[in-house]
Amino acid sequence: MPAGARRRGLPQGRRLCWLLWAFTLKLCQAEASVPEEKLSASTSNLPCWLVEEFVVAEECTACSNFQTKTTPECGSTGYVEKIMCSSSKRNEFKSCRSALMEQRLFWKFEGAVLGVALVFACLVIIRQRQLDRKALEKVRKQIESI
Repeated sequence: MPAGARRRGLPQGRRLCWLLWAFTLKLCQAEASVPEEKLSASTSNLPCWLVEEFVVAEECTACSNFQTKTTPECGSTGYVEKIMCSSSKRNEFKSCRSALMEQRLFWKFEGAVLGVALVFACLVIIRQRQLDRKALEKVRKQIESI
């Protein structure tokens, strides 16, 4: 480009950003225009605890082997609580997360974070040693050239 000439229009990166932004906006508008009849599911096949008030009849407990095979709510966490819906008076099971399970997950997460921190700390130490060696070599070469 000759000196003094100006580029017209947006740089390539900005054009791409604007294009993606416009596409996202169109996508959001398309999702918002879905009729509400399609969004609302019939309440007959939903669990009662999603659509009405409920009382916990039995606290969160681990599923037995039989419950694990027969009750779909046991599949996700392995724990269920028995609830009674207020208006329909139906008894149902609801998947729940126990304190013991949460504690185990927390310590697994903490262990993973500690492991990753140790790995990266070792990488930092190794990299620092490499850089120190390079710097010492440069200084040695400069002193030799004098």
